[in-house]
Amino acid sequence: MAESAPPHLVLPSGLLELCALLGAPRDGLRGAGQVSQRRGVSSPPLDAEVLSVFVPPFVSTEDSQMARAGGAALSKTRRRSFRKKKDRARLEQSRGLPGDPKVSEAEDINVPNGVDLLALPQLCFPGGVCVASEPKEDYVHFLVLTDISGNRTHGVVAQFYRPLHNGYCFYNGQAHWEPSRPAVGAAGCFVPFAVCVISRYPYYNALRDCLSCLLIHLKLCKDFEVDDHIKEFAAKLSLIPSPPPGPLHLIFNMKPLQVVFPSQADPESPLIDLDLHLPLLCFRAETVLQVLTCMLTEQRMVFFSSDWALLTLVAECFLVYLHPLQWQHTFVPILSRQMLDFVMAPTSFLMGCHLDHFEEVSKEADGLILINIDSGSVTCSKPSGDAVDIPDAPLLAAQTFIQRLQSLQLYQELDLAHCISSTDLNEARSHRRAWQQKLNGQIQQVTLHLLVSIFRDVKNHLNYEHRVFNSEEFVKTQPPGAQRFYKQVLDTYMFHSFLKARLSRRMDAFAQMELSTQSEEDRVHGMLISPRRPTIEKMALRKSSPLQAAHRRMVVSMPNLQDITIPDLPPRNSSLRSFSPSSCHSSFKVQNVTPKSTYMFKVPEIHFPLLPQCVRTYYEDFVDQLSRAMGLLGPDNSALLAGYCYLRGLVHLTQGRPLCALRDFQSLYKTDLRIFPADLVRRAAACLSAPERAQTERTPELKRLINEVVDKPGEVAKVDEHVKNFELPRKHMQLDDFVRRVQESGVVKDAGTIHRLFEALTVGHQKQIDPDTFRDFYNCWKETEAEAQAVSLPVEVVEYLDKSECVYKLSGAVKTNRGVGKIAMTQKRLFLLTEGRPGFVEISTFRNIEEVKSTTVAFLLLRIPTLKIKTISRKDVFEANLKTECDLWHLMVKEMWAGKKLSDDHKDPQYIQQALTNVLLMDAVVGTLQSSNAIYAASKLSVFDKMRSEMPLAMPKATSETLKHKINPSAGETSPQAIDVLLYTPGHLDPAEKIADARPKLWCALGEGKVVVFDASSWTVHQHCFRVGASRLNCMVMAEQSQVWIGSEDSVIYIINVHSMSCNKQLTDHRASVVELLVPEGEKVPSEVYSCSRDGTVLAWSVSTLRVTSRFQLPGRSLTSARLHQGRLWCCTGSSIVVVTTNGFLRQELRIDSFHKVDTSFLGFQLIPEQEQLWAACVGYSEVYIWTLQDLSQPPHKVALQDCAEVSCMLKVKRQIWVGGRGLSQGQPKGKIYVMDTDRKTVDKELVAHTDTVMTLCSAEDRYVLSGSGREEGKIAIWTVE
Repeated sequence: MAESAPPHLVLPSGLLELCALLGAPRDGLRGAGQVSQRRGVSSPPLDAEVLSVFVPPFVSTEDSQMARAGGAALSKTRRRSFRKKKDRARLEQSRGLPGDPKVSEAEDINVPNGVDLLALPQLCFPGGVCVASEPKEDYVHFLVLTDISGNRTHGVVAQFYRPLHNGYCFYNGQAHWEPSRPAVGAAGCFVPFAVCVISRYPYYNALRDCLSCLLIHLKLCKDFEVDDHIKEFAAKLSLIPSPPPGPLHLIFNMKPLQVVFPSQADPESPLIDLDLHLPLLCFRAETVLQVLTCMLTEQRMVFFSSDWALLTLVAECFLVYLHPLQWQHTFVPILSRQMLDFVMAPTSFLMGCHLDHFEEVSKEADGLILINIDSGSVTCSKPSGDAVDIPDAPLLAAQTFIQRLQSLQLYQELDLAHCISSTDLNEARSHRRAWQQKLNGQIQQVTLHLLVSIFRDVKNHLNYEHRVFNSEEFVKTQPPGAQRFYKQVLDTYMFHSFLKARLSRRMDAFAQMELSTQSEEDRVHGMLISPRRPTIEKMALRKSSPLQAAHRRMVVSMPNLQDITIPDLPPRNSSLRSFSPSSCHSSFKVQNVTPKSTYMFKVPEIHFPLLPQCVRTYYEDFVDQLSRAMGLLGPDNSALLAGYCYLRGLVHLTQGRPLCALRDFQSLYKTDLRIFPADLVRRAAACLSAPERAQTERTPELKRLINEVVDKPGEVAKVDEHVKNFELPRKHMQLDDFVRRVQESGVVKDAGTIHRLFEALTVGHQKQIDPDTFRDFYNCWKETEAEAQAVSLPVEVVEYLDKSECVYKLSGAVKTNRGVGKIAMTQKRLFLLTEGRPGFVEISTFRNIEEVKSTTVAFLLLRIPTLKIKTISRKDVFEANLKTECDLWHLMVKEMWAGKKLSDDHKDPQYIQQALTNVLLMDAVVGTLQSSNAIYAASKLSVFDKMRSEMPLAMPKATSETLKHKINPSAGETSPQAIDVLLYTPGHLDPAEKIADARPKLWCALGEGKVVVFDASSWTVHQHCFRVGASRLNCMVMAEQSQVWIGSEDSVIYIINVHSMSCNKQLTDHRASVVELLVPEGEKVPSEVYSCSRDGTVLAWSVSTLRVTSRFQLPGRSLTSARLHQGRLWCCTGSSIVVVTTNGFLRQELRIDSFHKVDTSFLGFQLIPEQEQLWAACVGYSEVYIWTLQDLSQPPHKVALQDCAEVSCMLKVKRQIWVGGRGLSQGQPKGKIYVMDTDRKTVDKELVAHTDTVMTLCSAEDRYVLSGSGREEGKIAIWTVE
C-alpha cells in the first residue's frame, strides 16, 4: 500500500500580508473633474474603493520547481492578485464601439484575517478622496487593524496624485481608449491614489521607505503599468523574512534606498521601528505623564491631530512606553469621518481623530480624555456631573520621571553641529538610525524606571505558592496622596496581566530593571522571614518638607490639566541641549547606557520576483550568504549565530528542505533557545517523508529534537496563570486550610510557625479556627503593623539608631524608673520614647541583656505588674510598670533575647528574624483571645526561649571559631529546601558590566531545578529563585566569566548567562543524568569542559563553539562522579574507580571488592596531587580510605570518623580534606564536617552547625568552605579555612 503523502507545510508569512491599490470609483471622477476646473469651487470628497489587491505567494514552490521529488509539498496555498471588475453593461453602453478591449473576471484570492477590504478604503482615505486642481505632495500615514481575536496587523499608506487625462486611466490596470469627443476640461485635474501595505509587524519606518521608493517608479510609469509595478513591489516584500529577536537586522536594497528591517531586542520586547521621542516633541513632560496615567487607569482616550500620520505614531509610542504592561482594549488610532460614532463606546479604548472633529467629539461624547497632539494639551469632555476622575501619579515617581525626560537630548541637529556634511544618503541615514536607536533606548529606560517606581512594592504583597495578591494591604502601605491612583489601577485588565507575570516570576524587562535598581537594604530584606517595617533610613526620607506638602498635587487632576507647576526641582535648562552632569541631580539623570550592538545582514537582491527561476536563485543565494556569514563569525557571538541559524532554517523550509531546517533549528539549543520556533518545528516534522523520518532516527540530535518537541507536547504542564485576591475566610478551618489561609494573607509563610500558631489559637478549644477568630487575629496583626508604620521618631532617635533598624512594637504609655513614655522594640534593642519633652532613653540591646523578670511592686494597696531588665553594662535594673502588658512583654523580650543569643552563637541572623516573627505573633494571639489563658496560648510560640532553657550547652569551640556566617536560601519559602549543589564564582572587573555583576557570587541549587544566587561579598540575595528545568540539579561549573553550566537529572546541561540570570542555551547530547562537569586545572578561562552522565558517557565540549570535540563511553559502567588530573579522567563508577585518557583508553582501575568485602559502592573520591594520594568514601559507611597514587593495588589506609553515621560528600581545600556527613553531637543527630590533615591523615576538627545531613561542600578561593544541608534545615554555613 502506498504511503500517504505528508500534509502541506503552512509557512509563516514574510513581511507582507497584503498590498492594495485604492482610489475613487471611475464614474465618480467625471463630475469631480469638471468641478475642479471651476475656480473657487472645491469638489466634495468622494468615497474610495479598492482597485487592486495583491496577496502572497506570487510564486509557489511548484512554479519554482522547489518541491521535493516524491515528497511533501512545502508550499503555501497559492493566492492570486485581485483586480476590480468593470460593470460590462454600463461600460459597453458608454463606449458604444466594437472591438473595445475585454476585461477578465476578477480572480479569487484569500484575504488575510484581520483585513477588512470594505473598511480599508475609509482608513486609507480617512478624509475622503479629494480631487485637486494642482498636484500635491505625496503623503504617508499609518494604520493598525485588529481582528476579532485581538491580533493586530499594521499598515502603511502612501497617497500620491496622478493627472486625470481624457485619453488614458489605469483602472483595472489596462489601457483603455476613451471615445473621441471634445475635452470636458479634465486637463489640470489631479486624482489621489493610495498604495497600502499590510504587515503583521509594525515596520512603520521601513515600509514608509519602501513605499517612497515605489512612488518614484509609479510617477514615471504609464497608466497601464501601475498594477505590474505594484505587484512586483509586493512580490519583493513577500520574499523578505522578518528577522528573529536578537542583534541581527536585515537590510534590503529597494533602490535608491537601503531599507533596514530591525528586529526585537529579545522575544519579550516590542519591535520598535519608529521614533520614540515624537510625543516628547509634542507634549511637555508633565503632559506625557498625564497621558500615561490615563492609560494606566484605562480611560476612554481620543488623540487629535491635523496630521493623520502623527495619530498612529504618537499612540504607538505611548504603547511602547507602557512595556511590559500591555494595552488590552480597543486600539483604533485612525477613525475616518464615517467611524466617529466609535467614540460612543462605553468601554475603555484608545482612538484617534482628525483635529477637525475635535469640537464635535467633545460635545457629543461624555467622559473622554481628549489629547490634542498639535497643541500639546490634554482636556476632557465633561459629563453632566463632575469632571473625569483622573488621579495623581505617585509623587516621587512622577517627579523623577519628569526630570529625567527633561534631561534627554531630543535634537540631533545639536549633536551634528560640529560634523561635516554627509555626501552619501545611505550613510547619513545610518548615522540617524544609530542616534535614534540610542535615544529610543534612553526613553525606554526612563519610562520603564517610572513603572518600576510605581509598582516596585507589589512583590511585597504577593504569595507565590497560592498566587494571591493582597490588594487592600498594598494600597494601605502607599502614601495617602497616591492611594486613589492605585485603587483605580488595581482594577484594570492591564494590571491583572501584570500580576500574572509577577506571580509566574517572569524575568521580563520590569523584573530586570527592578533587580538592577534594587537597593542594598532591599537585598537584605529579601532574605528576611520577619514582617517588614520601614527602616530608620526610610522613615527619615518619608518626612516631607512643608514646601513639598504644599505642592502635593504636582500632577494635577482633571480638569485643570494645563496649570501644572513642578515643585522643588532644579530649573530646566533654557537651552535645548541636554543637562550637563553637574546641573542635574544624580537621582534624576538618565544613565548613559550603551545600546546593544546590532549587525546588518544584506538580503540578496531579486530583480524579477515573479519569475520562479529567479525566486529559486534568490533563496539559494540567501542560504549561501547566510552560510558564509556564519563561517566568518567568531564563536563568542552566539546570539548573532542564532539569528543566522533561524533565518537559514526558515529559508530551507521555503526551499522544501525540512531536514536541513530542523538541523538549523536544533542548533538554537546551543545558541539562543529563546527564539526556538517550537510550533514551526512541529509543523515541519509532520511534513517529513518516510526516508527523511528514517534519517532523523539515525541522527541522535534530530531524534531527540522531534521526541522533545513533537512527541511529548502533552508532558509540558500548563502554566497556572490564575490570580486570587486575598479574602478573609467564611468557614471553619482545619489545620491544612488554616496554613493556606495564613500564607495567603502574607502574615507568615513558614508552615512550622503556622502550626504553632494554630496550637496557640486553639488552646482549650476544638482543633479548628472559626472565621471570627481568624478575622480578629488578622486585624490585630495589621493594627500592630499600622502602629509601627505610623510611629514618629524624634530626630535624635533617628540619628542614634542604625539605618537598618525598624520599630516593630510599641507599648502603651508606662511609668518606668527612667521616665514616663512608651517602650519601643526594634530587632536590635529596647528604648524608651519619653513623653512631655520628646526624647528617648536607651534601655538595652538584646545582646547586652543579662536577666529578664516579671514581678510586682507595691503601690498603696495594689500590686502592680512590673518588668525588670538587668543588663551586663549597667548596675541599675530597668523597671517598667507595664500592668496588663507585663506578661506579654516578658514573653517577647525573653524570646528576642534568646533569639539574639542563638543568632550570635550560630552566626545565623535568621534566628533573630524568626524571633521577631514569634513575638509579633504572640502579640496578635493575646490581642485576639483576650482571655485568662491568652498568655499561656502565646507561650506556645516561644520557641527560642525554650530552646535556650532546655539546651543550655554552648556550641563546640572548634565550630564557633571556624564558623563565619550562615545564610538561608529558602527564606520566604513555605518550608526549607535541600541544598543539592553549591558553586562559588570569583568576581572580576569589566568596564562594560554593572558593579553588581562584577562581585563574587554563590550559586545554590535547590530542588526541582531551582537556583538562588547570593552576592558573596555581602551574603545577600543577588537573584531570587529562578528555574532551569524541573528536575534535580547535580553539578555546576563556571565555564567562562559570563557562563555557568548546570548539569541536571533530566540529562540536559543548562547554560546560564551570569548578567541576565537567564538560561538561553541548552546542551542536549547526553541521554542520561549529567552527574559531573569538569574544567582543566589551572586555566583561568577554560577552553574545554568535560561532562559525564550516569550511563558512562563522557563528552568534551569546546566552550567557544559549544560543540562536542570528543566523546567516549565507559562500557557497562554507571558513572557517579569524576575528577580531572594531569590530563586524565578519574571516574567513579560505583564498584570501581577507573583512570582513562581523555580519549577513553583505560589506564588503571581500583575495584572496591579488592579491599571491601561487604556489598557497597564508592560514594566519591578526592585526589591530593601534592602527596600523591587518593581519598575515597563508601556509601553507608563512616570511614575514609587513602591510597598512594603510585600503587593502587596496595591496601588502603583507613581512618574511622568518630560519631559519624555515614559520609555524604568530600572536598579538597589546600592540604586538607573536608568530609561532610551526619552523626551524633551532644547526643543529638546533626550534620557534621570532619576537617582532615592530608599529611598526618588525622581529623583536625569536628564541626557541627547543621541540624541535617551535610549534602554538599564548596570552596571559595581556598579561603572559605561552604556547606549545604538537607531539607530539614536547608541552610548554608560559611567556614573559614586555616
